[in-house]
This record gives sequence, structure tokens and C-alpha cells, in this order.
Amino acid sequence: RIFKELDSMELLASSIFINNDHIKKFWVGLMDGNGSIQVNHWRQKNLQYRLVIKLSNLESNVKMLILISNQLKGHVRISKDGKFVLWILDNKNHIINIIKIFDKYPPLTSRIICCLSFLKCCLLNSDVDIYLASRNLKYSKQLNLIQEKNIKFELPLNYFNSWLSGFIEAEGCFSIRQTKNSSFSISQNKDIYILNAIKTYFDASNVIRTPYKNKSFYSLEIYKKNILLKIINHCELYPLLGAKNDSLLNFIKYFE
Repeated sequence: RIFKELDSMELLASSIFINNDHIKKFWVGLMDGNGSIQVNHWRQKNLQYRLVIKLSNLESNVKMLILISNQLKGHVRISKDGKFVLWILDNKNHIINIIKIFDKYPPLTSRIICCLSFLKCCLLNSDVDIYLASRNLKYSKQLNLIQEKNIKFELPLNYFNSWLSGFIEAEGCFSIRQTKNSSFSISQNKDIYILNAIKTYFDASNVIRTPYKNKSFYSLEIYKKNILLKIINHCELYPLLGAKNDSLLNFIKYFE
């Protein structure tokens, strides 16, 4: 099933509170957290390009991705097993146009930075043989990139607020517990500098942990009420657009 557009009243209600600029910055954060930039070949004859966001098939996520597709092109469909909703952009001209957003608001995760760089190289030179020879080198500069950003990472103040809301939509978790304090957590693979930036942004003092056997997977969990209030206020100023907003609203009920 492919969704064409939101109901006109839903679009109107959304547009009252959400401007196009917020959606663009939010989309960059969502891509950083949960998106993929894909370059493939068709029978070794020509290259094909796709940008994809894949989320749980929840009504709020469907509406969010339709809102994004209305603003930024692409189409929205449900996976065959019904578990996921996907936003897909596979028109080459639309992709060339949308990556101009990345020029204005660059991605912050090393993964998407590397994937975007590879996509741009393939768009400039679509020779399939060169693609086949270089595709396994896509992440060759990732480690150096992470090391550089661990030493010095500056918040992009002109778009970080909305970017962070998109990233929270992808990677954040509002946890309600009956027996102990509720919390907010956010995780990231490899890029500890992202979590350090979020920690600094909210003035949190929590230690970033590696909770699993994979020691390159980092998690920041926050319990303090005054910091949780900052996170709630942030998400009210720079709205979450999908199912994570439902989670936030439920969290606020218990928090209060």
C-alpha cells in the first residue's frame, strides 16, 4: 500500500505548528538516526540510488513520513509483513535536489557522512566498474572522522535544535517505571561525540555507558528531574513528529 497524501485537514493542522524549515532540519536528524543512503547497480549496467527511512508501522510514524514526503518528495509504503512503514526517495533528480539540504544542514553521524560522500561520488561519476571497485571503501575514513570529532566537535547552532528532535525521534526513549524514577535515554553506535554533545546541550552530568558486549555502542540515560524538564521543554519548542511524540505525551503524564 502506497500513501499519496495526508488528509487536507491533517495537513492544515500540521502546518500551523510545523514550518518547512523545522521539517528539513528534523529530517536530517531522523536520517542520521534511522535513515540509509543506498547506491546499488542494476545488472551491472547502471547505478540506482535510494534514500530510506524505516520505522515501526504506527499511525503517528505513517503520518510523519507522509508529511515528509509532501514537503520533500518520496513515497511512503508499508512493508509486506506489515511491521514497518518506509519513506523511500528513489528518483535521481529528486535525490540530487534533496541532498542540497545536507549542504545547508550537514549530517552529524559518521555513518551518514560517509554514505553521503559515497553517494555524491557516484552521482558525479556513475561508471559501474568504478562503483564496484570502491563500494567496499565507503567507510574507509569513518574511524579517522570519529577520532577527529571526539577531539573537537562544535554544535551547529543554526540547526542543532530541530536536528536533535529528529535524532530523538529515531534514537531516543522515554521510559516510565512504576518502581523507580522514569528516565530518558538515547543511544548511538560508534559516535560517542554525538552523545557528549547532547549531554552538554542539556547540562547533564550522567556518565555515557557501554551497556552491551558491543563496546562501541554508547548509551546516555538521564533520571534527574530538572534535566528531564529541559528535554521536555526542548521537544515542545522543536516538536517531535512521529510515534516518539506519543511516547513523550504519555511520559509527561507520569512525570507530572
